[in-house]
Amino acid sequence: MRLTRFTDVALRVLMRLAVAEDREPPTTREVAATMRVPYTHTAKVVARLQHLGLLDARRGRGGGLTLTPAGRSASIGSLVRELEGPEEVVECEGDTPCPLRSACRLRGALREAQNAFYATLDPITVTDLVTSPTGPLLLGIGSRPPPN
Repeated sequence: MRLTRFTDVALRVLMRLAVAEDREPPTTREVAATMRVPYTHTAKVVARLQHLGLLDARRGRGGGLTLTPAGRSASIGSLVRELEGPEEVVECEGDTPCPLRSACRLRGALREAQNAFYATLDPITVTDLVTSPTGPLLLGIGSRPPPN
């Protein structure tokens, strides 16, 4: 199974914010630059994560992005399910429906595999993802330059 770019960016944004607690909250633009993702894409991800209650975004001086307690303890499996949506691994009913769809065993097997994939991610939280060595690495990349 391959995650969408949107889900990938969302997970990286949450991970970056999980290690930014002791620092001034980064802006969306700073997170985008750190994660090497276009700002517009990051802004859409931030808006969705804010809507889900996983982060707070404040504008203006003293603003920035902060992870909420719900964001810190969010299950990666639940989050990926939410961001990826209910789509199945294969498209059986699309513009050109598969002629095997009424008696296919592949679709069920792939759905089982997809459920197992999510179940493996369910017990993992955002906090778990930033334990060493990941957390220190995240703190080191794209750090803000010292104020003048």
